[in-house]
Amino acid sequence: MLHILQHSPFQTDLESMLRCVKHGDELLLIQDAVIVALSGTKALDLLLAAPISIYALQEDIEARGLTAQISTSVGKVSYTDFVRLTVKHEQQITW
Repeated sequence: MLHILQHSPFQTDLESMLRCVKHGDELLLIQDAVIVALSGTKALDLLLAAPISIYALQEDIEARGLTAQISTSVGKVSYTDFVRLTVKHEQQITW
């Protein structure tokens, strides 16, 4: 399943979201959610402990001036990659 997180971690209950993920799921951070991928944050530590792959939309990272601060544990993807992820996962949920 593809989980798409679009809100800031300050406006999202990440722990509730993580109770819904399963091994092999993928998480895409878009819009204000890209700040979850900042190195050294509690929110990122929570996500990295889950059995999922984590990606962040490159355009949203750049728009917020965060390129140098994003963890190397998070994959950076383009809009084309975003489409590929949606095609890959028949089931999707937006948080």
